[in-house]
Amino acid sequence: MQKIKSLMTRQGLRSPQESVHDLSPIENLRFPTKEELRESWEEPTDPQAQQEIINSIEEVYFSNDAFDIVKYELERLPPVLSLQELEEYRDKLKQQQAAVSKKVADLILEKQPAYVQELERVTSLQNGLQLAAVICADGRRHLNIAKEGFTQTSLGLLANQRKRQLLIGLLKSLRTIKTLQRTDVRLSEMLEEEDYPGAIQLCLECQKAASTFKHYSCISELNSKLQDTLEQIEEQLDVALSKICKNFDINHYTKVQQAYRLLGKTQTAMDQLHMHFTQAIHNTVFQVVLGYVELCAGNTDTKFQKLQYKDLCTHITSDSYIPCLADLCKALWEVMLSYYRTMQWHENHDQEEAATVSSVSDNSSVVGTEENSFDRSYVKKKLEHGLSRIWQDVQLKVKTYLLGTDLSNFKYDDFIFVLDVISRLMQVGEEFCGSKSEVLQESIRKQSVNYFKTYHRTRLEELRMFLENETWELCPVKSNFSILQLHEFKFMVQSRSPSVSPSKQPASAISATVTLFEQYCNGGNPFEIQADSKDDETEDVLASNGYESDEQEKSAYQEYDSDSDVPEELKRDYVDEQTGDAPMKSVSRETLRSKKKSDYSLNKGNAPILTNTTLNVVRLVGKYMQMMNILKPIAFDVIHFMSQLFDYYLYAVYTFFGRNDTFESTGLGLSSSRLRTTLNRIQESLIDLEVSTDATGTLAAAEERKEKVPSPHLSHLVVLTSGNSLYGLAERVVATESLVFLAEQFECLQPHLDAVMPAAKKPFLQQFYSQTVSTANELRKPVYWIVAAKAIDYEQMLLLMANVKWDVKEIMSQHNIYVDSLLKEFEEFNRRLNEVSKRVRIPLIVSNILWEHCMRLANRTLVEGYANVKKCSNEGRALMQLDFQQFLMKLEKLTDIRPIPDKEFVETYIKAYYLTENDMERWIKEHREYSTKHLTNLVNVCLGSHINKKARQKLLAAIDDIDRPKR
Repeated sequence: MQKIKSLMTRQGLRSPQESVHDLSPIENLRFPTKEELRESWEEPTDPQAQQEIINSIEEVYFSNDAFDIVKYELERLPPVLSLQELEEYRDKLKQQQAAVSKKVADLILEKQPAYVQELERVTSLQNGLQLAAVICADGRRHLNIAKEGFTQTSLGLLANQRKRQLLIGLLKSLRTIKTLQRTDVRLSEMLEEEDYPGAIQLCLECQKAASTFKHYSCISELNSKLQDTLEQIEEQLDVALSKICKNFDINHYTKVQQAYRLLGKTQTAMDQLHMHFTQAIHNTVFQVVLGYVELCAGNTDTKFQKLQYKDLCTHITSDSYIPCLADLCKALWEVMLSYYRTMQWHENHDQEEAATVSSVSDNSSVVGTEENSFDRSYVKKKLEHGLSRIWQDVQLKVKTYLLGTDLSNFKYDDFIFVLDVISRLMQVGEEFCGSKSEVLQESIRKQSVNYFKTYHRTRLEELRMFLENETWELCPVKSNFSILQLHEFKFMVQSRSPSVSPSKQPASAISATVTLFEQYCNGGNPFEIQADSKDDETEDVLASNGYESDEQEKSAYQEYDSDSDVPEELKRDYVDEQTGDAPMKSVSRETLRSKKKSDYSLNKGNAPILTNTTLNVVRLVGKYMQMMNILKPIAFDVIHFMSQLFDYYLYAVYTFFGRNDTFESTGLGLSSSRLRTTLNRIQESLIDLEVSTDATGTLAAAEERKEKVPSPHLSHLVVLTSGNSLYGLAERVVATESLVFLAEQFECLQPHLDAVMPAAKKPFLQQFYSQTVSTANELRKPVYWIVAAKAIDYEQMLLLMANVKWDVKEIMSQHNIYVDSLLKEFEEFNRRLNEVSKRVRIPLIVSNILWEHCMRLANRTLVEGYANVKKCSNEGRALMQLDFQQFLMKLEKLTDIRPIPDKEFVETYIKAYYLTENDMERWIKEHREYSTKHLTNLVNVCLGSHINKKARQKLLAAIDDIDRPKR
């Protein structure tokens, strides 16, 4: 019903007359009844009205086909029936029914032509099917005729041909099986010839053939046998791979790699190779150390073979330590060189393969190329990763060996050789994998610090012995002497000089252009170099006479070799220039002095002043720097110990020649605050002031005392009390100026020390130079002050001044006798100074300091004498000025120092007598360089004549106020 409703809605209303002619004859046979005609007549013919009637039909009538209309209408009846209402309702329903029927009839009339057309198509289809049935019957009949006349005969021929082909294939398979049975012998021959790629290729072909004929029972056993053979080949291939680790052979390794590639196990081969290298390192070091241990033990006991490598290293004796270390490094070098050459082989092979792939552009090989590229990438990464692993194993093995023996008692040259070997090994590690060798550095640092503490302690004791036996006489060196001429500093000259032959250059200079691996790739071993300590070359730094030839001047540096472990070499007075040997007989002091005279008279301007002890310290510094240059991780410890050498030398010179509490208490500022601080620091940190060891002391205190050295004592041969020698001026000059020379050498070495000093420790080095090295020349003041204080009899001058009458009534034209006495003292001082300069060259700066000290003391003595005057008149004060002017005039003829030191100190004091009361008070506050005694005497005596008592008390109170803070 719903479909009918929707259809009626789409089609719209059409009149029955418009659609009657569309009805088929069959449909025209039925005519409506009279009642229907009557009803249709009664129905509205207006399509719009008819559509409104249809729209008024309830939706329930269009719900579905199962809808019971009668039941629905009966249920809708009201409880009380009315005939009129029922008839009206009935008419309404009939009207709706008639509208619907008319609508349906219109739709049927509309679709009549389509129905007729479809009926004609069905009839045509029926005719076509009948024709197809006839054609199929004819086809079947013709197929039966072909079967009987052709197919059965031809298939028989084909079946016979197939049987023939099968028999031919069987014959071929039988021949292949026969060949497979004979391949076992050929495989064995190829393995004996180490033709691993050919054997694997043959075995794989046999396996492929065997898998093809596996349906034969005789082949199954052969297949398993071939699999066993292949496994045997892999085992032999693994053994062949392990041989690469110690002696790399290109042809051998190429065969092995080809074999693994045929097996498709290139990555497995790399894993196995690294395992073999690790095993080779372990076996190599164990066998080397075991050989030396058994050799030193002198028996064939096998107990050592059961020891662990770490325990085995503890059985190495001191005599065999260095040869064993050298052999150990040689063996490890061979392993690392094999790995290096392995990497080279792969790099070259990869380049060749890449060139081959780029020249062949076959699309069919893309998959294989990608697989090979992946294998190459894996191998490259594995080899690069293996570099650090192998080097780590090498470091750990060498570290165990290094720490297995206490090296603190080794000779210096032996220990330097050990450092050189380890330094070369670290250079190998740097080139091998870019490693900084932290493990090796830490282990050798421990041994070096341990060794160096013992070595340094012994050197400090030797230095104390040298200082206590030093007579402070000149060591006759050439005028062009430089510490770089010493054997101990040869390494610095070689590293900077391009003229040094390559054979004499250290490995670091060679490696700047060619790595060790490139240099020794085809033979040789970088650890076969012996300690270069037995040359025939000598150093020529000591002057045997006063005449130095041009050739000697030009050859300022001649390489010199000495047993640097023998301290006696450092004590030589002079070395024969031609032989480099010490004289057979000891040279007398007079002879040595005469040599010094000629040498220093001819080279007075530039010959450095130093002693045997200074040369000893310089040589020690060179040795320390050698060790530091080889092993930079202990640079701080070495520089710290090096600074102690300088500290001890400085402290000794001060103790011997500069310490004098009497003069230091004068407050003249002879020792600067920086120098006093430095000396106090040295005394607290380095000098052992305790005479006897306290058995009850703590362990920490005992350890601290081990780091200290007893204070040195001046040799009894050195006399500092003789006035004729200006109280040991020659010895004082040699000692002080040699200290200054030593400080200058330290200054020259500062850039080198700064370059190797760790950044965190550089403040220590800067502090050492700024607070210690730079204070060396400040020691001149207190040392030469003592000479100046004793060279002139200032007490005698005070006594002569006390006898002068200063309250004279008339101006004097003649100066007092004390001036002449003082000038005679200066003339005598000048004469003695010239006598001393004949023995020892006195530098101009020293001469100036001596004269400055003497004049400063003389001027201060004059002020002291003037301050002792009890009575003084204006004429007496003028006499003071006359005396002082006379003294200055005569003194300026003896010395070139201008202006005269402390000249104003005296003149200002004399002129203060003429000041008024107010000016005097201001003058007292401004001139605090005068003592309370000086100021008090000026107020009481000199000003007493023209100021009253009240004013004098006021001035004395001002003086007391100035003096109070000092107390």
